[in-house]
Amino acid sequence: MAERPSHADSAASAASLRLRALLRHLLPGWGPGAGRPTQFPTSAQVTTVKYPIQYRYTLDNNVLSPEQRDFYEENGYLVIKNLVSDEDVEHFRNEFVKICRQEVIVPGLMVIRDVSIAKSEFIPDQKAVSKLQDFQRHEELFRYCTLSQILKYVECFTGPNIMAMHTMLINKPPDSGKKTSRHPMHQDLHYFPFRPADRIVCAWTAMEKIDRRNGCLVVLPGSHKGPLKQHDYPEWEGGVNKMYHGVRDFDKTIPRVHLAMEKGDTVFFHPLLIHGSGMNRTEGFRKAISCHYASSDCHYIDVKGTIQENIEKEVVEIARTKYGIDSPIPLKDVWMVRSRLVKGERRSL
Repeated sequence: MAERPSHADSAASAASLRLRALLRHLLPGWGPGAGRPTQFPTSAQVTTVKYPIQYRYTLDNNVLSPEQRDFYEENGYLVIKNLVSDEDVEHFRNEFVKICRQEVIVPGLMVIRDVSIAKSEFIPDQKAVSKLQDFQRHEELFRYCTLSQILKYVECFTGPNIMAMHTMLINKPPDSGKKTSRHPMHQDLHYFPFRPADRIVCAWTAMEKIDRRNGCLVVLPGSHKGPLKQHDYPEWEGGVNKMYHGVRDFDKTIPRVHLAMEKGDTVFFHPLLIHGSGMNRTEGFRKAISCHYASSDCHYIDVKGTIQENIEKEVVEIARTKYGIDSPIPLKDVWMVRSRLVKGERRSL
């Protein structure tokens, strides 16, 4: 004679049935014969992924999805697809060409050539220019820094009072064979005498399709959680471009991620994220435009006696030459000239 189920067994069976009914409601398609629930959690699933209890690197906002916010917190970067229009990208490209042809003179702008062509005969053409830096006084290029679709993401990291601190348009040339088109792995905070680091972010937009062939960005996910490291010029046989300092020592076991991007895609990343870029192995020039932003509530620091002292000396010397000043220039003053308010109020910076 079969044994009758106990009260406890009946309760357990009923609970199991309720659980199955609940799962069928939350996860359509779940049940006998159905595939296992997706490993990518949705809002209706319980997941073992550990999200931060308290956010550090992002601020409360209604722009980033919970998944995007968690990704940035964990990895230190976030790619937003198709953020800048083709029309805007082409406009910035045309303005770049005008500057290279010397049709436009921009106060304070630095026009930089790759070390491999720096000693060659100068030709006023974009092929002779590897980077424009500090275009904050060129209204047409600076419009990139004020694009509403860029600033709405920037505010998630800096807050509402936003300063554009550092601007660049990079024109990575085809490598000459000396590997000088590489950019060593580095942390952008090495160049910045202002804090806190968590209220600083870079927006970097691809001006064409960028992949490993033409030297896309390479990042070490999660490295933004570490400290600022010692930087120096790498000992590369073919030479190194001016100001291209690299991290002296970092954990090489961290897997590198190559950020392949389409035209208009934009990556936002933390200033402590270790990143760089490889050689341009194509025959074309690889262009990107970028701006580093900071909360205007950030403050300047004195870097004398710190691991940033070497870059301070270099930046100040370049500024003295650039502005024709013989007397010493405080590093803070160099950055105050570079920076420009883009949203909210100018407070400390």
